[in-house]
Amino acid sequence: MTLWTAGFLIGIVVVLVVATLLIGILWQARRILKLARTASAVVAEIDGNTRSVWALRDTNTVAGQILEGAEAIDNNAAAIVAAVSHDAASQTAA
Repeated sequence: MTLWTAGFLIGIVVVLVVATLLIGILWQARRILKLARTASAVVAEIDGNTRSVWALRDTNTVAGQILEGAEAIDNNAAAIVAAVSHDAASQTAA
């Protein structure tokens, strides 16, 4: 076997190893792409399902404003009741 033949055989082996590695890389890249597409669909579904959770902040803000309004109404109603009760007590005493 000549030096040229040995170099040629070593070259073939190197090319086969590189080709095998490239095929493996391409296969893994396709698998990753498939998983990424699946994950993207799942993320979109999760996003749609959790939008209502993020809207709770706005709901809580509005609920707080409604509560403040209800407390103001309650305070005004209590003042009216107290004024009417005081007027009624004054009329009864007279």
